[in-house]
Amino acid sequence: MIRATDCYEIGRIGKAHGVHGEVTFQFTDDVFDRADADYLVLEVDGILVPFFMEEYRFRSDSLALVKFVGIDTQERASELTHSKVWFPRALTPADEEETPSLASLVGFDLVEATSNTVVGRIASIDDTTANVLFELENGLLVPAHDELVEAIDMAKKTIIMHIPEGLLEL
Repeated sequence: MIRATDCYEIGRIGKAHGVHGEVTFQFTDDVFDRADADYLVLEVDGILVPFFMEEYRFRSDSLALVKFVGIDTQERASELTHSKVWFPRALTPADEEETPSLASLVGFDLVEATSNTVVGRIASIDDTTANVLFELENGLLVPAHDELVEAIDMAKKTIIMHIPEGLLEL
């Protein structure tokens, strides 16, 4: 069984494309291409299910067309519409262990470096503006600036960072 803690969300399936089972895949992280992965994990009825890719091709820097093994008709492809797409942390390329993608940090605990206390767990990443933010489960927004990050521990799923003074009191 695949657990959500072993994966991170990288996008969503759009609509069926054509009549042979292809789907559009709107992604926020192209790790599936960099890792040369054989499969993606889709959330179907609340369960994480691996779907092996027959082929894919990029339409833009955030959209791909994907053909999954066993999905051969437009009707079957339509059943996947709006499914969240996840990527297994275990398949993340080794070079990304040192410089992980922002999407892979969702679910990590954020630890304040000075006090060594857990501030919260990262629920999502807001990268809609020039100032990228970690959105914590407790509602706190923390700037995700490289200069504030002291260390990232992929094994412990923690980020140790210097949080600007006064931010935690807001």
